[in-house]
Amino acid sequence: MNPTDTTLAELVGWACATWADELAVVDGETRIGYAELGQRVERTARALAASGARSGDRVAVWAPNCWPWVVVALAVMRAGCVLVPVNTRFKGEEAADVLGRSRASFLFAVTDFLGGDHVAMLDGHDLPDLDEIVVVSGPTPTTTTAPATSWASFDERASAVEGSEIERRSGAVGADDIGAIMFTSGTTGLPKGVMVRGSAMIRAFHGWGQALGVSRGDRYLLVNPYFHAFGLNAGIVVCLLGGATNVAVAVFDPGEVLATIERERITVFTGPPALFQQLLNHPALDDHDLSSLRSCVTGAATIPVEMVVAMRERLGFDVVITAYGMTETSGIATHTRAGDPPEVVATTSGRAIPDVEVRIADADGHEAPRGANGEIQVRGYQIMAGYLDDPDATAAAVDAEGWLHTGDIGVMDDAGYIDITDRLKDMFIVGGFNASPAEIERKLIEHPDVGQVAVIGIPDDRLGEVGGAFVVPAAGAAPRSDEVIAWARDRMANYKVPRHVWTVEALPLNASNKVRKDVLRARAAELLAVP
Repeated sequence: MNPTDTTLAELVGWACATWADELAVVDGETRIGYAELGQRVERTARALAASGARSGDRVAVWAPNCWPWVVVALAVMRAGCVLVPVNTRFKGEEAADVLGRSRASFLFAVTDFLGGDHVAMLDGHDLPDLDEIVVVSGPTPTTTTAPATSWASFDERASAVEGSEIERRSGAVGADDIGAIMFTSGTTGLPKGVMVRGSAMIRAFHGWGQALGVSRGDRYLLVNPYFHAFGLNAGIVVCLLGGATNVAVAVFDPGEVLATIERERITVFTGPPALFQQLLNHPALDDHDLSSLRSCVTGAATIPVEMVVAMRERLGFDVVITAYGMTETSGIATHTRAGDPPEVVATTSGRAIPDVEVRIADADGHEAPRGANGEIQVRGYQIMAGYLDDPDATAAAVDAEGWLHTGDIGVMDDAGYIDITDRLKDMFIVGGFNASPAEIERKLIEHPDVGQVAVIGIPDDRLGEVGGAFVVPAAGAAPRSDEVIAWARDRMANYKVPRHVWTVEALPLNASNKVRKDVLRARAAELLAVP
């Protein structure tokens, strides 16, 4: 198989046959080999077809990292459908928005994750395109937005469709076909559906796997959520390409992760810097045998040089790589190389991956000199096919010459390595998750006591950044910070909820009546410095 010219449907079949004798997925006590994985995937694809899913239909998965997520996602690919991953941190309103705009016809969900029932969260939301919900874990409800079916009942339908139908569908998938619609946040804060080509996903992360040395028999710990490019593209797909074992972790707990590394002899482990910092700070770190660890990729935040050294010396990684990408680039654009010194790994996000161009553009859109600040722009095969049903936003993001305008500010050195210095978009990163101030502001303004609000990202030792909200009270109101935070927790994903809320008489504005967020950042620093 040529990884630069294949489809997700072909990759699944090839991997399950090529690595048939290897262990494919570990999920707690459940252990599935590649041969068995192939059988489960084919059966699920047949059940999906028997349920009425047609080639090109959108099929959503709203579940934590677990073996059914892997099986369903790969079955969607084999059945010629399009995968729509849904963020497990979403509340019902947020998930319903993704399901509605993607026009998903099937949803695979859980009813028992972290005390929440994903299916119940959708009650009251109008989803006319959703034909059925399949519950992969937890009790199956009797009354839902769409008819609900247990995993066992769904699985029984497989016998109604021949395997030849799945082979036909799989063979009809083209290299340029959309493999997944992955929702992210744009400059307006409105989640956008990024249409990612399956072949681009494979080609881009084939190189990623090679940089990490992922090969047959490796144990790849996947704390990164499967719904994210860091989990799906850089995890599930890379395991298929290299014959590695996908060790699923649904919720990050540093003590449990240390125990899992020792028990499963983990060799590859990727994640945001905040995750590794928690491991390094854990009091039981030295009580665990981490000698199996070999390769790591991190990124999405600035990393102290000392942390890179500690990851090598205390965690035992031989290879520590930092990377940069976004969903619009299929998840990857640059990364450092295995032999780069700690200073380069800590202070840059690497250089362009093969066959991809990265440049720094000045305010006029021309390439800036090396060492000069400008917008990071990317051009190559892995650029998205576009935003779902939004040609205007697509045209604004990708210019006529094919350059993706990332909205991130950086500099490039003489060797082509980039250093991200700022963001044109006011988005901030909470523990590896992008949080959009505009989206959070739009929700907070619905609070009856909030007249105006501005949200910024502020530094946080554990998560890298968290949200801070400056609130101007509605007329006659006196909002309490704890009450606003509690209200927000009921209505948005936890990483979006501001950790700090301050009441002010007015927001600082510039001459164009735009909020001076630089002033708010300085004010937040002053407030947080007060004991």
